[in-house]
Amino acid sequence: MTGRTLTVLIAIILGVVLISSPVLAAEALPEHSADRLLIGTTTSLDATGLLDVLSEKFEADNGIDVQWVAVGTGQAIEYGRNCDVDIIMVHDRVAEDKFIDEGYGLDRRIFGYNYFLLVGPGSDPAQISGLNATEAFSAINTAGETDESVVFVSRGDNSGTHSREKLLWKGGGYDYAVINASPWYREAGAGMGQTLTMTEELQAYTLCDSSTWGAYESELTLIPLVENDDRFLNIYAVMRINPDLCPDVNAEMAKKWENFMISPEVQDIIGTYGIEEKGKAYFSPALGNEELIGVLVEETTTPVV
Repeated sequence: MTGRTLTVLIAIILGVVLISSPVLAAEALPEHSADRLLIGTTTSLDATGLLDVLSEKFEADNGIDVQWVAVGTGQAIEYGRNCDVDIIMVHDRVAEDKFIDEGYGLDRRIFGYNYFLLVGPGSDPAQISGLNATEAFSAINTAGETDESVVFVSRGDNSGTHSREKLLWKGGGYDYAVINASPWYREAGAGMGQTLTMTEELQAYTLCDSSTWGAYESELTLIPLVENDDRFLNIYAVMRINPDLCPDVNAEMAKKWENFMISPEVQDIIGTYGIEEKGKAYFSPALGNEELIGVLVEETTTPVV
């Protein structure tokens, strides 16, 4: 399954750092087919390798080809809205609700969760270690105004992570437009992996999901400085694209994939994947943790028919 992720890499200059960023166009996607399932997915599911494991099992069970584009949640939703994929897997409840209200998304099911982290250099020039999320964002803003070594790198790509970052700024009483225009604030306009690379080069701060962090941390000198905040809970959902608006989608296989993702067998895979290699799982299963993450049992167990 290696290399099956459908990405087109281009080089972009971000400040003084040159990195590779996945830029996906609808032209890169194959056509819908009864023997193919097309998924628009958030990057963390791809970067950790979990989607490779799950797709191999689904292919073996159903005799079809599974392909995906790994992008930010905002772009994945756009692929769904443009009828380019059969199903999306994302992590931004507000954007998901809008997508469903517009009629494009059906049968949302919650399949897993992880947490966000604020990571940065060990020197921690803004002194955010030990603070909560609101205090840490405030400290970065204050220190950035006078200390040129304080830099914050945002994904800046309308991903679920970017959306959460904006909510965290707002929760601290800040106008995001003002933050975005600050000299210490940089936008990567890229996926989480590329954003971490840029953050490493600048020895800056960034908000990262714990799963992608687990996949990249051995390559970085950055360290987690703020974690275990209630506002860092990060919930993942899957939903199929409405065939009434997108008649070419593979609705049958999309339903099967949703039921596959909430099945006890896959929930067990989600809860154990990464332990053998990293000593801990990349994600936690939604099944059995509904009260903890604040979702209905029906959202994690009801079959799609």
